[in-house]
Amino acid sequence: MDFVLNKLDKHLDNHGSLDQHRKDLKRKLEELNGLKEDTESIMRTELQPRKKLKSEVRIWLGNVERINGEVQVLDGRIGESNALTRGFHGEDVSKIIKEIEELITQHGKFHGGLVADNPQWIGQVLSTRSLSGEAVKACVGEIWQCLMDDAVPKIGLWGMGGVGKTSIMKVINNQLLKETAKFDIVNWITVSKEMSIAKLQKDIASKIGVQFSGDEDETTRAGMLFETLSQKSRFVIILDDLWEKVSLERIGIPEQSNGSKLVLTTRSSDVCRQVGCTLIKVEPLTEEDAWELFLEKVGCDVLYIPGVEPIARSIAKHCAGLPLGIITIASCMKGIDDISEWRNALTELSLHKKSVNGFEEEVFQQLQFSYDRLKGPKLQDCFLSCALYPEDWEIEEEGLIQLWIAEGLVEEMDSMQSECDRGRAIMNRLISNCLLEVFTYSENERSVKMHDLLRDMALHIAKSRFLVKAGMMLEKAPDVEEWSKGLEKVSLMSNWSLYIPSEMSVPKCPRLTTLLLSDCDIGSIPEGFFKHMGALKILDLSKNSIKSLPNSLSKCSKLTALLLSDCYIGSIPEAFFKHMNALKVLDLSRNPMKNLPNSLSNCLMLTTLLLSDCDIVTIPEEFFKHMDALKILELFRNPIKSLPHSLSNLKNLNSLLLAHCEDLGNILNGILPRLSCLQDLNVGETLISGKEDGELKKLETLEGRFCHWHNLNMYLQACHGREQPLRYIIYVEDEGCRRLFDDVRKIIAVSRCNICLIVLPRDIERLHIEDCNVDCSEEHLFFSRFILFLLASFSSLKSLQISDCRNMNKLFSPKCVPLNLQELSVAACTQLEEIIASETGMVITEFHLRQLWLSRLRDLLELKSIWRMEGVVVCGSLGCISILNCPKFKRTKGLV
Repeated sequence: MDFVLNKLDKHLDNHGSLDQHRKDLKRKLEELNGLKEDTESIMRTELQPRKKLKSEVRIWLGNVERINGEVQVLDGRIGESNALTRGFHGEDVSKIIKEIEELITQHGKFHGGLVADNPQWIGQVLSTRSLSGEAVKACVGEIWQCLMDDAVPKIGLWGMGGVGKTSIMKVINNQLLKETAKFDIVNWITVSKEMSIAKLQKDIASKIGVQFSGDEDETTRAGMLFETLSQKSRFVIILDDLWEKVSLERIGIPEQSNGSKLVLTTRSSDVCRQVGCTLIKVEPLTEEDAWELFLEKVGCDVLYIPGVEPIARSIAKHCAGLPLGIITIASCMKGIDDISEWRNALTELSLHKKSVNGFEEEVFQQLQFSYDRLKGPKLQDCFLSCALYPEDWEIEEEGLIQLWIAEGLVEEMDSMQSECDRGRAIMNRLISNCLLEVFTYSENERSVKMHDLLRDMALHIAKSRFLVKAGMMLEKAPDVEEWSKGLEKVSLMSNWSLYIPSEMSVPKCPRLTTLLLSDCDIGSIPEGFFKHMGALKILDLSKNSIKSLPNSLSKCSKLTALLLSDCYIGSIPEAFFKHMNALKVLDLSRNPMKNLPNSLSNCLMLTTLLLSDCDIVTIPEEFFKHMDALKILELFRNPIKSLPHSLSNLKNLNSLLLAHCEDLGNILNGILPRLSCLQDLNVGETLISGKEDGELKKLETLEGRFCHWHNLNMYLQACHGREQPLRYIIYVEDEGCRRLFDDVRKIIAVSRCNICLIVLPRDIERLHIEDCNVDCSEEHLFFSRFILFLLASFSSLKSLQISDCRNMNKLFSPKCVPLNLQELSVAACTQLEEIIASETGMVITEFHLRQLWLSRLRDLLELKSIWRMEGVVVCGSLGCISILNCPKFKRTKGLV
């Protein structure tokens, strides 16, 4: 009994002191957690790469976390106890207080910092240079953001050789070592030009401490690397200057997970894409940033040398924004205060000489890597031919590809489209290797540009084969001494008022294949000028003032492309083309020619004949009889009255272009169906037959005029079951009212006809209607008169323009509004009352036209509303609405 009483007395004592003990526990725990916060703050400062927490610190932090958890559990138990059992928790509280006091004492023994060297962390600080330009700094920020984003495992930094990729990544490498504890390992591997898996494996192994005995095969080495790297929680591997796709599995690099990263630097975006990288392109410096970098390296003293600054700026500009070239040139010019030396340096750079202290050797070697890696001499020659254009020239893609085709650098294929596609693929390859850059781009057109240094490199490579003085404002053709026997290509294009002296000795260039003399305003060419150019394949004399061609040209039997557009040639001798059996392309556009020489009909290899904007009235009946190879025939804007029956013999014709031949009333029946390979038919307002056009199964573009709706319906019926043209402009009874349309590709234009039930192509994008009578029923509901072929929705219709249409008072029913409409223009429809008709029993409160951005309503004298229903038409993209001379229009709630 005494024992029980003693226990009860002790319990009551504990019960009385428990509250005090709990206050002591709270105070001690606050002190411990304060030390923990201080420790973590110091730890964040000290825990840098190559460092790790000391074991005693790691264990202490773990114990603090454990104590906090135990206190939370104990508080819960005490809260759930009753008055009788509550005192039994006093011993538990005292025990935890004692342990907290021990942890506080242990913390005072942390001497010499909280962290120690981490032998498992590997990385190397690299020598760097300061980065110039806001764009470069933005690029660094973009790379850093990707590195910090766990969702981006692979990063591909690409750009032209010498643009600064390696310099940027060196800065990133050092920043990783200095500023973050995110990664356990950062490895920098420089990939040699002649990359091998074995060398890559050896380089990585040396960085992460893996020892190869030398007897392992590739698979074993990959396994050893894989095992070691997989043990690292997070790693970054930087493969600098990679030239071709690599197999990470063959090397032994694990797929990046848990925040690990692979970073590539390369000159080809294709390499990045093939490895699956997020692409980041390094652009050349702007002109101003390039000058600032040049000035930084050459020294500001240059600004005080009279007359030097503009020369120095020209030299800096000549380096095309490539930091390597800028730094090298500036360094070798540092300390030079003689203006004559500065002038000489600029001259030598312009003349591609090597006397500027090794500049060309160093920079060209960098740039030439990309050229050397192009597979095959034809691809290399495609690049070199870009240097035939003037410096800083915006080169149109189409013209460049045609040059490649004419030179035979694009292999001959079954169709011209295939050849153009191949040419575009080559251009994309050059762009992805940073040998060309896209200068301007739209959906249908693109132009490219060569950096000055790349052009210099190309001319340096081809110096014994090319003579290029394009765009240099020459007034006289180069002396005959410069026309060496080894020349293969000569370009003197864009030299205004170029004069070829009649007394000039005849150039002897037996290997010359390409001669570009366009846009030089040449008045005449000496008779014997082409006498010793027997290998000539391409001659461009377009945009010159020549009125006649020298007889020596007619002896160039290997000529494949003769470009004579925009000259003053009134006639060509009858026998001129007699020996041109290889001629494939002849462009005589915009010459005042009235007749074609008979000998041209014997050019059996001719594939392209361009005769736009001439004065041709007639073409002999048998003219096309033997031109079986002809693929493109262009006769735009000629007063031609009829087409010869021999046109139907052109079984391989791809393009027939006859727009604006105002006297050509229609195309003779029976000709079109026999042109079974026709892909592009543009006859403007010339009448065509819906049934015959429908038989052209390969048609990709169509522009022409049907005399009636029935012809359009017949055409669509004939097209049933196959793809319609990719682009069409079809006029229906629209004679004399042709309009210029923008980049909309699929258009029907209608005028001056009666509209009843009309079938439209299912993919129509623009419908233009004017001056029509509408045979309406259903309360004069206009749009119900139109149905789509195959009864599809009007989902492709983007633009609807209606003017001067009679007998209509409602435009749409709610069931047939084109929901993707972007532009709506309605004018001078004097009976129109509503845009969207009201329907009895309709419960729609909102009608959405999400794409509509432009609405013009003009001269609609009876228009009362957009939509009379108790609702609104929601137009979230509406940027412009114009309502003019609509006196009865009062309800503006229709559009929101």
